[in-house]
Amino acid sequence: MTRSVRSRSRALRMTAAIFAAPIALSPIISTPAAAQWVVYDPTNYAQNLLTATRALQQINNQITSLQNEATGLINQARNLASLPFSSLQQLQQSVQRTQQLLGEAQRIAYNVQNIDQAFRTTYGNASMSASDQQLVAGARERWQNTVGGLQDAMRVQAGVVGNIDTNRTQMSALVGQSQGATGALQATQAGNQLLALQAQQLADLTAVVAANGRAQSLTEAERAAAAEQGREQRRRFLTPGSGYQPGNARMFPNGN
Repeated sequence: MTRSVRSRSRALRMTAAIFAAPIALSPIISTPAAAQWVVYDPTNYAQNLLTATRALQQINNQITSLQNEATGLINQARNLASLPFSSLQQLQQSVQRTQQLLGEAQRIAYNVQNIDQAFRTTYGNASMSASDQQLVAGARERWQNTVGGLQDAMRVQAGVVGNIDTNRTQMSALVGQSQGATGALQATQAGNQLLALQAQQLADLTAVVAANGRAQSLTEAERAAAAEQGREQRRRFLTPGSGYQPGNARMFPNGN
C-alpha cells in the first residue's frame, strides 16, 4: 500500500511538471520572435527626412559663407599687395643730371648774390675814371659771360634731350605695370609713379626755360652795358683836349 501510494504521488508530480514546463519556457521562446518585427511610421520618417534636409542645407550655407570669406580675404590680399616695380631711382638720376648741369653754370651762377654783385661791377654804369684799357677788359668780360650763358643753355638742353629716352622706357614700364595691376594698391602706386615721371619732365622743362632765360638776360645785359660804354667813349672822344700840336716830320729819316 505504501509503495503504490508513493508511486502515484510521484506520477502526479511528473505529470504536473510536464504540463507546467511549456508555461515556464514560453517567455524565452516568444521574446526573439517578437524582436524580428519592424514597425514603419510614415510620419516619423518624413519628419526625420525634413530634419536631415535642413541640416544639410545649413552645412551648405556655412560652406558657401566660408568660401565667400576666403574670396574676400584673397581680394584684400591682392588690394594690399605692393607694386613689384619702382622707377624712383631712374627718375632721381634724371633730376640729378639736370641739377648738375645747372650747378655747372659758368661765371655767373644761379645765385642772387652773385647776380647782384655782377651787375654792380660788370654791368653797371661805365666809370668815367676808368682807362680805355679797363673799359675794353670790362666789355670782354661781359662778352665771355654771354657766351658762357649760351653754352650753359645748350648743355642743359642736351641733358634734357638725353633724359627723353629714359623717360620713354620708364613710361612704357609703368603703363604696363598699371594695366597688369592685381589690386587697388598696385594700381595706385603705378599711378603715383606716373605722376612722379610727369613731375620730373616738368622739372626738366623748368631747367630749360631757366637756362634759356639766363642766356637771353646775359645777352640783353651785355647789350645795355655796351651802349653805356659807347656813350662814355664818345664823350671822351668829343671832350676838348690840347688839340693838334705841330711837330717836325721826316719822310726819309736817312736822307739829307
